[in-house]
Amino acid sequence: MKWFVIAVLLLGVGLLLRLELLVFAMYVLLGVLLISRFMTREWTAKVAATRTCSTTTANVGEKSTIVIELINHSRFAVPWLIIEEAFPLDALKPPLRLNLTGRTTFIARLKARERRTIRYTVEFLTRGYHQFGPLLIESGDLFGLHRRYRVLSAPVHVLVFPEIVPLRGYDIASRRPLGEIRMTHRLFEDPTRIAGVRPYQAGDPLSRIHWRAFARTGSLHSKVYEPSCVAGATLLLDFHRQSFTGSESFWTEDLAITAAASLANAVFELGQQVGLVTNGRDAAERIRTEGWRAAWTTRADALNKFAERPPNERLEPIVIPPQRGPEQVERLHETLARLEQTDGFTFDTMIHETASRIPRDASVVAILSSLTRDSARALGELRRSGYAVTAVVVTRDVREYRDWAQPPEWAALLLGEGIDFRPIDSREALAELRAESLVAV
Repeated sequence: MKWFVIAVLLLGVGLLLRLELLVFAMYVLLGVLLISRFMTREWTAKVAATRTCSTTTANVGEKSTIVIELINHSRFAVPWLIIEEAFPLDALKPPLRLNLTGRTTFIARLKARERRTIRYTVEFLTRGYHQFGPLLIESGDLFGLHRRYRVLSAPVHVLVFPEIVPLRGYDIASRRPLGEIRMTHRLFEDPTRIAGVRPYQAGDPLSRIHWRAFARTGSLHSKVYEPSCVAGATLLLDFHRQSFTGSESFWTEDLAITAAASLANAVFELGQQVGLVTNGRDAAERIRTEGWRAAWTTRADALNKFAERPPNERLEPIVIPPQRGPEQVERLHETLARLEQTDGFTFDTMIHETASRIPRDASVVAILSSLTRDSARALGELRRSGYAVTAVVVTRDVREYRDWAQPPEWAALLLGEGIDFRPIDSREALAELRAESLVAV
């Protein structure tokens, strides 16, 4: 725009002073500016792109191929075009979450009606809801007077499930063994245990009718089964940003998610119900809320906006009620794969907000990486309310306090509240949760 202003001013000066050469030069300059602006808009507006991904779900260590087809619909050739694929910045910074093979940024020339294919391979190193794209292009005239950029092709997302560590055993709540118990809430009925009979009610199935009682009394009666259910567990996962600080925050986050996914899988394999409560945020929900399209002035500004992670303040915890079945454990694993840290509810606030929604007949397993006095007090209140509470603490202190003669501060807080806990510092320790009980309660 400043070139137009300068050219118009000089043209006015030339006309006023009757400087023919200056007037001619300014006419030429204005013509070049107008043509370059038109051609730049034509080049960028007529370029389109489509993106395909070989898979939408994957496991850690697997690879996926992303193919982008670039098409120049214009009847003019594009002399130069900067092509750059946008990625979240934290995915490509140490510790790496993705390993890319292939070119994702380069300069190309497109002939009229030309199609060009861009292909690169991604290896998933960690769980997550990884976004690929959109594609950013930038072009301009040959004189460098005018440049224009565009955002092409909606991004694709690949859901990478967390690792599942097989547990050699599961006695995480030994005070209330997992198995069939008499329930205080009639969630299910055991058809093998008849507690009595009652008069027939409309809608009772034929299998419930007690035919012997009908033969004796002459009126229909229905069987009443004893309420029984597999207790299972409710996982309380702390995913507040303040709980993951320091140089090992990435390792702590990864092990906490792995622990939650592995415990959920262990409870599922026992045929029991499992649920999840967490103060993290679902990345899919965030993307639906925030979207990815916006207006930026330059390609660099767009890249920065795509790369940076805005504050993630969630005002409502994620609550998945306990259920049984493969659909439930799949839902839990998908949620854990997409989970992001938030700046909203702290762990103790989450417990106070969701305590009424946690079934009392299921064991409560808290998974934490950082413990405060308020968090320990909130778990203690759950225990005093009748819940069977156990804490799985992700920490590096296990080796330092092997004999527990002087337990760390977080362990003292849990002991003071009467909370049984299991510290883990690796996937091997996670697999050995059954092997030893460090605190007898």
